Amino acid sequence: MRAQFVLSEIGVGLRRNLTMTFAVIVSVALSLALFGASLLMSEQVDSMKGYWYDKVNVSIFLCNKNDKETSPNCEKGAVTDDQKKEIRSELERMNLVETVHFESSEEAFKHYKEEFGDSPLASSLTADQMQESFRVKLKDPEQYKVISSAFAARPGVQEVQDQKAVLEPLFNLLSGMNFAALGVMALMLVVALLLIVNTVRVSAFSRRRETGIMRLVGASSFYIQMPFIMEAAIAGLIGAVFACVLLVTGQQVLVNGWLADHISVIDFIGWDAVISKLPLVLAIGLLMPALAAFFALRKYLKV
Repeated sequence: MRAQFVLSEIGVGLRRNLTMTFAVIVSVALSLALFGASLLMSEQVDSMKGYWYDKVNVSIFLCNKNDKETSPNCEKGAVTDDQKKEIRSELERMNLVETVHFESSEEAFKHYKEEFGDSPLASSLTADQMQESFRVKLKDPEQYKVISSAFAARPGVQEVQDQKAVLEPLFNLLSGMNFAALGVMALMLVVALLLIVNTVRVSAFSRRRETGIMRLVGASSFYIQMPFIMEAAIAGLIGAVFACVLLVTGQQVLVNGWLADHISVIDFIGWDAVISKLPLVLAIGLLMPALAAFFALRKYLKV
């Protein structure tokens, strides 16, 4: 009988406050969807960093005959064979260097034609205008400054370029977007909590006669609070289910259905990452409204 009474009270409460319950469901759904998306975006950025930072090189571009007038570092003319041997030898002796690859001007020209063959500038370039370079893979990409300080001012070196620095602004942008999503999620979460508290209080006020009778017959505080807590928990759980639907739909439609086809250079996170976040979203959606209702009722009902 007690369980039946609690369930009937839950149904009554949800029907009486249908509009506010719907608002709670929408707020919880949006806030938890943003929360799950933020977790997935953070995991995606970490995955991209691990993938690309492992592939980036430090490029030591060497002077050629065309750089004498355009680059202050190449005032003495093109790099000599002895200078190239000295640079390679010193790089190979460094413990922080994993591999060293020398790219000739012919190889550089070939790669340029492969990547930018449709460019109008490609037809006017020749192989001797391309720079020779050493492509240096480091054991720790964070040690780029060691290479830069050792070779940037070396005779025959036009520039030392860290490819990691080219990717850093992209990752900073993605991280910034992630923090922005977390900020919006926090705001939506506050709105959802306020709606939950107000909904519970309105429901308690509309049923103050029933709760008064329950007090008189000796019902425990927890028994009186249970229908209100369950109402909030059910609304939150429904919102969490909608949030999971939004996350799954986003993965299928946005990531797998569009981004993966248009951005092939990024290895997007898969379904395992999405599915692993769903239980957390459901748990938060169930517990957060229940706890909010519990603490709101302790003060409001004074039981």
